[in-house]
Amino acid sequence: MSGVLTGFLVIGVVVAVGVLVGRLGVLPDGATETLSRTAFFVASPALLFVTLLRADVARVLSTGLVVTALAAIAVCLLYIPVGMVRRRPRGETVVGSMASGYLNAGNLGIPIATYALGSAAEIAPSLIFQLAVLTPAYTTLLDVVAARRRGEDPGVGGALLAPLRNPLLLATLAGLLLNVAGVHVPEGLLEPVELLADLAVPAMLLAFGLSLAHAQRPGRDDPVCLGAVIVLKNLVHPFLAWLIGSAFGLTGPALLAVVVSAALPTAQNVFGYAVRFATGVPLARDAALLTTIVSVPVLLLVAL
Repeated sequence: MSGVLTGFLVIGVVVAVGVLVGRLGVLPDGATETLSRTAFFVASPALLFVTLLRADVARVLSTGLVVTALAAIAVCLLYIPVGMVRRRPRGETVVGSMASGYLNAGNLGIPIATYALGSAAEIAPSLIFQLAVLTPAYTTLLDVVAARRRGEDPGVGGALLAPLRNPLLLATLAGLLLNVAGVHVPEGLLEPVELLADLAVPAMLLAFGLSLAHAQRPGRDDPVCLGAVIVLKNLVHPFLAWLIGSAFGLTGPALLAVVVSAALPTAQNVFGYAVRFATGVPLARDAALLTTIVSVPVLLLVAL
């Protein structure tokens, strides 16, 4: 239980600092976008590269990874009909889909896994799947949607080449390829990359806090879509993880690990990507905030 509370405390303090800074007007207008773009183009690629370079790829390629992937993909797909029925913009529907299945595996998942599951390694399958699959897939899709919104038609060729403009995908591939190839990167070269990587999480949390400083009431744009994200993320996702995990024969600690991971709230990364591509920002912000609040009793119940 202490791990759950510790994780929320860490996030809450940094977000609260962002809210305070926003209220006091310490930073100039546009600081939210600046921090988000810095995280997207500089810090997050560095974090992805370092994380995947040092990941135990063989260890995470397990049944838990399969269950994690299937549950996340299923819950992401379940949101799409909601966005379509509500006639929301395509970009916002992509953001809502991502918010429904992209969990806070990094800054919240690690302390919760450490204290509730006994080891931070238990969050690795979720972390690796998101870094290697969901992040590049969604950011590439948002890139294509943004191009079409600007009146550009990337065509099939442009859509296929879009990943090459995605710094997150390029960092992911670089880290994985060097890892699998067994290439040793000298510490002297990694240290500046690690320094930039350390900026990713606080930059996203501060940007999130700044956005809350003068935010309107959550769900004002479309309470139905926001409610769908909350239900999918906080209730359906852990239930699907339990259902699929049981079907795959997981029991005990192994099953608990995938359920606890799935019960984590929407990551603030989703908000950062929404700001970067200027679409679905209110939905991403409200989803990250409210799923975090709702996940407290859910995680406490699951972890007990």
